[in-house]
Amino acid sequence: MGDDELAELRRRKLAQLQQQTLDQDMMQDEMERQQQADAQIQMILMKILEPEARERLNTIKLTRADFARAVEQQLVLLAQSGRLKNKITDAQLKALLQQIMPAKKEFNIRRKG
Repeated sequence: MGDDELAELRRRKLAQLQQQTLDQDMMQDEMERQQQADAQIQMILMKILEPEARERLNTIKLTRADFARAVEQQLVLLAQSGRLKNKITDAQLKALLQQIMPAKKEFNIRRKG
């Protein structure tokens, strides 16, 4: 292996390490931005939801995270547009969830005997 080949290998390895470092920094920046956005959403939700409603939404988040995130986004949009006058109670959140939640299909199985 000649000096030129060795220098080329070193150059490639250095470029690869620099790219990995850059990628890691970008991923870390993105994670920090996401955490900041989540913190802002949680602060808004604390302002617009009664404690029972917030607890219900957190419970939903445990089982259906995507659905809960969509509901949170809807609530934040309502708050930011100024359409909320009072805090949302648990009963109001239940009604909202029933409107948003897709209709469940019911199956009745009958056996002929």
